[in-house]
Amino acid sequence: MLEGEKINLKNASKDDVSLVMQWWTDPQYMGEYQDIMSLSKEELEKVMLENTIFFIIEKKNGTKIGHIGSWMLGRTMEIGFALVPNERRKGYGAEAIRLIVDYLFLTKDIVRIQVSTDTENVASQKALEKAGFSKEGTMRKA
Repeated sequence: MLEGEKINLKNASKDDVSLVMQWWTDPQYMGEYQDIMSLSKEELEKVMLENTIFFIIEKKNGTKIGHIGSWMLGRTMEIGFALVPNERRKGYGAEAIRLIVDYLFLTKDIVRIQVSTDTENVASQKALEKAGFSKEGTMRKA
């Protein structure tokens, strides 16, 4: 577990797969900038527990409010995250990003961490900026 000031990042377990499946098929959770995921429970479990670094974002009282994960692209890690709608814009996203970035640089042989967002996803971009990221450009035709 990675402990922060307002939240903790808990390693995802098999017990979390159903909740994440519920989140990933909920248009409100995924938001207007992310497609609904259409993975089977078995595929999602493999993604969460084998193919990525995957954390559940929990408030200090244990309430699960989102997820953050990372996957390898050469010597670069890409991260992705989401929060339940009623817990957005409270600083939890930026704190989760800072925690996973510190963890990745301390535990992985990487040279870069990056995030891609929709150009109109201002909320995610603000959370990333608060966590120390800077915009490098816009991918066209990607």
